[in-house]
Amino acid sequence: MDNEVGAEGYGSWLEQRLRQQGISTAELAKRLDVTPAAVSAWIGGRSEPRDAMKRAVANLLGGEPTPLASPVSWYHRPAHADGGREFGNAAAFAFDADVSVLAREATQNSLDERLDSARPVRVRYTLHELTGDHLNFFLRDLGWDDLEPHYRVAAEQKQKVGRVLAEALRELREIGSLLLLRVDDFNATGLIGGDYGDSKFAAVVRDQLNSNKSSNQAGGSYGLGKATLWATSRFGLVLINSTLSEPHEGRTERRLVGRLELPWHVLAEDEFAGPAWLGTGDPEREGIARSWWADEATAEALHLERDTSEPGTSFLIVGAHDAAGDTGNLQDMHRKLVSTLGQNFWAAMTSGRDRTPLLEASVVTMRNGIFVTDEERVDPHVEQPACARALRAYLDGDTVDQLTAAHQVALAHVTLRVPRLGTEPRTEGGAEHEAVLLVTPADDKDESSNRLVCMRGNRMTVMERAVRDLPLGTDPFQAVLLAGRATGRETRATGLAEAFLRAAEPPEHNDWNKTEELAATYARGALSRITEFRRDMDAAVRGIIGRRKAKRDGGPDVLRDLLRLDVANTSRRVNAHPSIRHVSASVDDSGAWQVQAEVKLPAREDAWTLEAVAKFDVRSGGRPRVPWARLAAGENCRVENGLLMFSPGARSASFTGVTDVTAHPVNAAMASLVVDLQKARESA
Repeated sequence: MDNEVGAEGYGSWLEQRLRQQGISTAELAKRLDVTPAAVSAWIGGRSEPRDAMKRAVANLLGGEPTPLASPVSWYHRPAHADGGREFGNAAAFAFDADVSVLAREATQNSLDERLDSARPVRVRYTLHELTGDHLNFFLRDLGWDDLEPHYRVAAEQKQKVGRVLAEALRELREIGSLLLLRVDDFNATGLIGGDYGDSKFAAVVRDQLNSNKSSNQAGGSYGLGKATLWATSRFGLVLINSTLSEPHEGRTERRLVGRLELPWHVLAEDEFAGPAWLGTGDPEREGIARSWWADEATAEALHLERDTSEPGTSFLIVGAHDAAGDTGNLQDMHRKLVSTLGQNFWAAMTSGRDRTPLLEASVVTMRNGIFVTDEERVDPHVEQPACARALRAYLDGDTVDQLTAAHQVALAHVTLRVPRLGTEPRTEGGAEHEAVLLVTPADDKDESSNRLVCMRGNRMTVMERAVRDLPLGTDPFQAVLLAGRATGRETRATGLAEAFLRAAEPPEHNDWNKTEELAATYARGALSRITEFRRDMDAAVRGIIGRRKAKRDGGPDVLRDLLRLDVANTSRRVNAHPSIRHVSASVDDSGAWQVQAEVKLPAREDAWTLEAVAKFDVRSGGRPRVPWARLAAGENCRVENGLLMFSPGARSASFTGVTDVTAHPVNAAMASLVVDLQKARESA
């Protein structure tokens, strides 16, 4: 691998000495009797003076130049001395190797590292397919000759990682194509700090489960999100180029490093732990690679060149793939990235009259350096029109108390009672936080309606779910809940709510519910506060929708009263037994029905034990029953021996199921699906 690290290191030293002594390049050139262009080339790392000239420079400026660094190459970690073996990075298995998961986690990390709060962080996803000479040149510059033997022996293992590597090598060999996926961010802090210890660089490149976020409203907190970068690579390989917001070793631009995640393997009788780093040898740590300062040509050869000198980081995923299997070509993956960014970050991309967005995101697709799809800016008003309209109205102060016309946005408040910390006295701590609820009529372009979208912090979507117990005949709407710092307020209660909700999120950051951190950090009853909050959200939505309906409906009062009594009586009769309040279902690629159901439970101190029954509503004859291939518990529910066990005292619950496609009497597309709750059979 070509290397000019020595020249770059000398140039960094020379630039620093000139700055410290207040000497210009022209003045130094005159003293040395060389041209100013020659001195500029030394500083820029484009060339290096001879030894005699180096001694002359040292005599003029004092001190000694930085020792030449060792060549850039791959450094493989030796196996553990105690004989322990690791067959993959456990953190990478916490998420699916799905580009939608990658986009959610990587963009959240960029958003958390926004540098200038007056400007949005800019994130760009570039899909780039390489074939032919373009592929060969990249593999050469990557050092593939060194890597391939390690890949071959690692792929021979029978664990999951070995099978994935074997398939990746086969496709590279037989198809001759490699997909690169680059994630660039700008106006971000960059990977600042040293190569080791407690730094942002070390947290991403060296450590596991180290979040090290600078923002107190960060979305991530587990340090798992970065693993999606390596999980999305079939080769477990990611290259990095970071422009720093704070100088390191006197420099800020083109700090390069690579990290490879392999399982334990043996090559030529040498045992290797698995991970490897692309970098220059550290003279103070034998057998360890550190980052290096690359020149423009090296960054370009590795497809890591950045458009500007603005701080931020570029991650290049080598051999990117979408394990979800729903993207058949580059255009499909392009569209999926745009849709995912719009679904999860529409709020962060929404601006007001006097408020800039927190985020700008775009996607571009290339093949061998030629644009296949031009850069497409993600527009929140296209991806989520009604929700973006609601948030913009809030940012502009254009909300109303009740909905009386189309495109209006109604505002209400939902109280979150934040409990005290477990370490605080009973008489201290805790607070009441007023979250903001926005409701607006649904847009014709919305794929689904009557949904509640919840967020905090930097306004990434955390939870999206159907609103419960809606009145009959409710017009389609969209609802948005802003909690914590997503409200735009900076108070003590806001900060406490932000920390509380963050603790209530799982690693996927897609729910507010019971977590180990919640139980360990807060006083007893913390989960009840979350349950109350979720209940009050729905009640607030119903309050707005109810006010709208009461204002719009006509007819004599007597008829309206009779209708209300009839509905209430019917509700009491039906709800003597648990009933399915809302169900959403779709047919997956295998032909199985995937079902998500929300259940309404009558008041009862004992637990409910019921059986979820799926039947096909065929065109003739009875409804044949279909077994579940998988049945999973949701809120206030657990599954035992194929039965649903609903928690005592709960008023609502949820579960999901996937039908057994091998037992379908007909193709799923030829019949409707009926889901019912029945009393558990004695035999079950």
